[in-house]
Amino acid sequence: MRILLASASKRRGSILRQRYETIEQIALQGVDESVSRAPVAEQVREVVSRKSQAVMTDDSYDVIIVADTLVEDPDDELQALGQPDSKENATAMLLRLRGRRHRVWSATMVFSMGQWRTSIEHAIVEIEAYSDDAFIDLIESDSWVGKAGGYDLAGEMGAYAALVEGAESTVLGFTQESLEYLDELQSLFSMSRS
Repeated sequence: MRILLASASKRRGSILRQRYETIEQIALQGVDESVSRAPVAEQVREVVSRKSQAVMTDDSYDVIIVADTLVEDPDDELQALGQPDSKENATAMLLRLRGRRHRVWSATMVFSMGQWRTSIEHAIVEIEAYSDDAFIDLIESDSWVGKAGGYDLAGEMGAYAALVEGAESTVLGFTQESLEYLDELQSLFSMSRS
């Protein structure tokens, strides 16, 4: 199964490469990821839809995947914490999340057999009230770069964060439903080629 992952996320690429053999990854350029004030579930759907429209679909791939992940502000279900663009911004986000629970939303769209299939899921993550020294280490490590909400559950923040509800894949960048669908497609393609 030839898969195109239209995403710059190293984490997403790694997840797929662990599961499937033929992955090509490209970063989408120029996709407007700004969203209007709405529930974060709607915001993530809007962004992933724009990403799907930015991808050229053709017969070069059996499957095309786009995804987006947003962290919901623990105090405001209409506010997403995107990717911080500076240490100051990362500091503000991580202070907001420290010692609290929050929702992480992922939307994944999979194009195969001429149509897009969309799934949206959320998970709940709790971040402990770690020490100021640990906080400084997280900021100085740049582990927040390119990460929604300024952290990576599978990275350094994993020592301080716990998945309370939902799938780990949702926090890392793909809906669980989309990964199950990809497994189904893999079986279909394997049967059709044997």
